[in-house]
Amino acid sequence: MALTSQNSLLFSSTTLPKHSSSSSRLFFSKRNNLFGLPLSSSKPTLRIASRNNRSIQCSISEATEPKTEEKKKLTRRPDIRNIAIVAHVDHGKTTLVDAMLKQTKVFRDNQTVQERIMDSNDLERERGITILSKNTSVTYKDAKINIIDTPGHSDFGGEVERILNMVEGILLVVDSVEGPMPQTRFVLKKALEFGHAVVVVVNKIDRSSARPDFVVNSTFELFIELNATDEQCDFQVIYASGIKGKAGLSPEDLADDLGPLFESIMRCIPGPRIDKDGSLQMLVTSTEFEGHKGRIAIGRLEAGVLEKGMEVKVCTSEDSCRYGRVSELFVYEKFFRVPAERVEAGDICAVCGISDIQIGETIADKLTGKALPSIKVEEPTVKMAFAINTSPFVGREGKYVTSRNLRDRLYRELERNLAMKVEDGETADTFIVSGRGTLHITILIENMRREGFEFMVGPPKVINKKVNDKVLEPYEIATVEVPEVYMGAVVELLGGRRGQMFDMQGVGSEGTTLLKYKIPTRGLLGLRNAILTASRGTAILNTIFDSYGPWAGDMNTRDLGSLVAFEGGTSTSYAIASSQERGHMFIGPGAEVYKGQIIGIHQRSGDLSLNVCKKKAATNIRSNKEQSVILDTPLDYSLDDCIEYIQEDELVEVTPKSIRMCKNPKLAKKGK
Repeated sequence: MALTSQNSLLFSSTTLPKHSSSSSRLFFSKRNNLFGLPLSSSKPTLRIASRNNRSIQCSISEATEPKTEEKKKLTRRPDIRNIAIVAHVDHGKTTLVDAMLKQTKVFRDNQTVQERIMDSNDLERERGITILSKNTSVTYKDAKINIIDTPGHSDFGGEVERILNMVEGILLVVDSVEGPMPQTRFVLKKALEFGHAVVVVVNKIDRSSARPDFVVNSTFELFIELNATDEQCDFQVIYASGIKGKAGLSPEDLADDLGPLFESIMRCIPGPRIDKDGSLQMLVTSTEFEGHKGRIAIGRLEAGVLEKGMEVKVCTSEDSCRYGRVSELFVYEKFFRVPAERVEAGDICAVCGISDIQIGETIADKLTGKALPSIKVEEPTVKMAFAINTSPFVGREGKYVTSRNLRDRLYRELERNLAMKVEDGETADTFIVSGRGTLHITILIENMRREGFEFMVGPPKVINKKVNDKVLEPYEIATVEVPEVYMGAVVELLGGRRGQMFDMQGVGSEGTTLLKYKIPTRGLLGLRNAILTASRGTAILNTIFDSYGPWAGDMNTRDLGSLVAFEGGTSTSYAIASSQERGHMFIGPGAEVYKGQIIGIHQRSGDLSLNVCKKKAATNIRSNKEQSVILDTPLDYSLDDCIEYIQEDELVEVTPKSIRMCKNPKLAKKGK
């Protein structure tokens, strides 16, 4: 496909593999016809880019730019690039950013720098995932590249949707073995809807089982499925090893640095389109809070010039505006926020001085400013009940225990977390928190307990819709990577939860199978632990919201009951030795328990009350040998595990130092 137009793309040798699918061949035939080239049934001719030829040409898609009278006034700013780096979880996005920062001399040569620099949050480092998006910038050939590292998990999709308002292009990082995954599809769909340019980075190309041909072809087919424009489908492919800091235009010939990647960013992603002489406009896409500066609004300046000390108008809509003053102004240089006296349109900046600024509002000119379209995010699919701690151990560890503390903290979260909703519950001390998934809400719970809060949470429930008197529930696409030896157990597990398989394929050379299911969100609650148990900890489960569909019917997500403490006190080895015959214990000897606390998993259905504080009766008869007690190692359940485990009549007690489960006294089961 030797295109000669200015917008043509210089494909690398693997942009379209030899064994391309019929849909790919059909698309290229369609493109030839569009450009007035003769249709041919033969395979398209690709122009191969060598390492020495750095003149990368990309279709920036000027043809796709709106041609309205308003747009004709806008100009490109050539000295700035605003990009977001997006990828599925664990595809090496943050490590690639590390290499970009180091190679552009953001840090001194003798400066000690930790790994995953952009994961500044303790929780992000512990879990190895990006939760909050972060801004930084690098300088390449006298141009400033603003880089935004975005979360890879779909539960934090609200974060991604906000960030896409600030950029003109994305780096789509894809693993060289796994290829496009569910979260890749989600983020790419949003980026294409915004009309952004895309550079595909096939990362971890140095893996022994790398299959770049398959990955690029799968990515290309994903573009077609998502109705990408012709220009967007002309994406540049860069092959990289983020951990080694190398990149190239072909998988066999990598440069010694990330030069080809930076060249692709400069040539394939356009500068911001701005109205330099227009009225001031800046959409607030993120907020932060600092003790001595107050609330900080972050966004990209769309038009005009913003200056320190400037009087501005803050608009939520055409009818609702208020006035404010910019006390301080910052831009991002390297890894730091640097004070600035003046910011021109096209750059990303941080504004201080407007104490009540909210995400989605517009900072505009005091006299002639108008509001920009507000940010829209998808609706939550899962909800959980938060309530004050009512256990006998309340107040022992936490600093904030009242309903007023809990209410203030939850509603404060809404200021920066657009994808979350909070509503008052049935009682004054209960609140309903809705989010994009259990992980989305679990991260909030973990942050709150580290801040010193004590509270209780109920089991996650899906949010159903009612359309034409029919109940619709959310469905998700579940992707499971599992060794073939455990595939049968996993398939049986997913089938029992109303999952419908629609794809199965081998992955790489490790004997791993990739299963794809469409499954109700209800069926995913508690599924992760069950799959890990069935696969001896070897399976990897990823999910993403798909759509609302018909009610799938009743399903049982837990077959076993709970072991419940019969009375309070301190557990003893003697009592636990006899109790562990009934199931798996959560506690060991010497643990303080209270009546109603869940202390283990029953080996049968239904709950069973046990006394784990019972002491051995003292007698005056001495035996020749004391009987030795052998205790099993108690199960160590994390916060995520506990939330997956509990059912309708159970609660998780969350404190800064402890996580316990207990029966809900208001919903105590009758009978067993």
